[in-house]
Amino acid sequence: MKTNDQLAWKKLSSRYLAREPWFTARVDSVELPTGKRIENYYVLEYPDWVNVIAVTREGKMLLVEQYRHGAAKVFFEIVAGVCEKSDASPLDAAKRELLEETGYGNGDWQLFSTLSANPSTHTNRTCTFLATGVEKLAAPELDDGEALVAHLFDPQEVLTMLQNGEILQALMAAPLWKYFYERMAK
Repeated sequence: MKTNDQLAWKKLSSRYLAREPWFTARVDSVELPTGKRIENYYVLEYPDWVNVIAVTREGKMLLVEQYRHGAAKVFFEIVAGVCEKSDASPLDAAKRELLEETGYGNGDWQLFSTLSANPSTHTNRTCTFLATGVEKLAAPELDDGEALVAHLFDPQEVLTMLQNGEILQALMAAPLWKYFYERMAK
């Protein structure tokens, strides 16, 4: 569907408040199509992110268990990570993350969804890939800032986690809901 480009805001100026590896914030001065101005509009710049819904040849779903400091709690999640500058594409980033975090790889891959956490204040997108027929290839090789454990679940167990609100990260829950919806609709 075509959007109305006349609704776009005009950026008048921009300055950075912070430029850290995992946190870049800027403040823009903008003019709306109505002529009104917002002098301090805050934007968070992030690299694109990737998620992987990984399903083994045996039909098990691969989740990782890890602590999330903002919520101060341990969660089960699908594999996720940042698109690095060295990644040729989001697909390459997703394959790298799955192998690094779980030791799994191969299989058939497809782009499954593209979402934004908050397009009003975030610059990035999250690409979720569906990887079916994955297999264990190696031991995980976690980054220094990672402490996680990989687990295999029956799909019904993952659906129950979703239904019980145990998968809290919205950019992971939404593609998982889509996954189960599409399988139930068949």
